[in-house]
Amino acid sequence: MTVPVTINSDEVAPDGDLTAPADARGVVVFAHGSGSSRFSPRNRAVARSLQDLRLATLLFDLLRPEEEIDQRSMQYRFDLELLTPRLISAVEQVRRHASTAGLPVGLFGASTGAAVALLVAARRPELVEAVVSRGGRPDMAGDELARVEAPTLLIVGERDEQVLALNQQADAALRNSEIRTIGQATHLFEEPGALEQVTEYAGEWFARYLKPD
Repeated sequence: MTVPVTINSDEVAPDGDLTAPADARGVVVFAHGSGSSRFSPRNRAVARSLQDLRLATLLFDLLRPEEEIDQRSMQYRFDLELLTPRLISAVEQVRRHASTAGLPVGLFGASTGAAVALLVAARRPELVEAVVSRGGRPDMAGDELARVEAPTLLIVGERDEQVLALNQQADAALRNSEIRTIGQATHLFEEPGALEQVTEYAGEWFARYLKPD
């Protein structure tokens, strides 16, 4: 069942969609990339597959509607200090929600959202059990990568060469991480079968590390 939720973060109240199978064994909170939203078809496809694996999912908007118009300035979508507290609030909220309370939490970050997810894991390690990055920019988390305790999976397209190099650098800085490449895939994983491979890897990772007490 999917229920709308409002993420309370100071004066900001982004909207989200929480879907929780009756027998959920964990919950995955999505952090979308720059220029995207909770309606991202790629993230929604991944979320549906995770739900089939008995994982609840929360897709929510990191930006308010009036902040989504920064196409030229990129003022908000790369402001990690603005976005990180919002993701923390989202995680805290799913930990309190009636349908997901007590479940272990994983984060799924895409593009710049991966950096936000890793900053949350670094700053609030008690909240996060695992992280998956899809075509992410973990390098944007900087020196805080070394503080991330949660097992982290970095998924990158083989042909996304610049991002692959940045992920390899981040992999070396993280304490507990693994990097997997999707053959012939580019940044958006639009090639046949590429997104399905992302979903398989992510599902395996969360199944391994999101285990109820």
